[in-house]
Amino acid sequence: MEILLKKDVENLGNAGELVNVKAGYALNYLVPQGFAVVATESVKKQHAETVRQRAHKEAKLVADAEALAAKIGATPVTVTVKVSESGKIYGSVTTAQVAEALAAAGIEIDKKNITLAEEIKEAGSYTAAVKVYKAVKANVAVTVVAE
Repeated sequence: MEILLKKDVENLGNAGELVNVKAGYALNYLVPQGFAVVATESVKKQHAETVRQRAHKEAKLVADAEALAAKIGATPVTVTVKVSESGKIYGSVTTAQVAEALAAAGIEIDKKNITLAEEIKEAGSYTAAVKVYKAVKANVAVTVVAE
């Protein structure tokens, strides 16, 4: 019997999948517990339409994310910090400071989505990776200058 899973079921499949199971398992357990619905023609059509719409939305989100990634890559940022006489920074440059510099440039990115390749302890030029959306990433040039 073919069913459409409404929730993830271990050793069977994930939500939104069409799977074949024995009729007793489907009618006595999966359907009454709310894990699945019987896959009639109308359910299959509705599922196909849902999958098509999701793919369309996902494609739009990825396109928007790639445009933002290109904008981020083309926007170098400068972080101004206090520096000792020997050229060392008091503390270090954090992802929050990079996020603030991006915000000043008009790009709002959460600091959790920014990764510094190395700890920034001296003035100079560095690169930070920014996760824009799922698999879309961008690199931003970060220049650290003395105050």
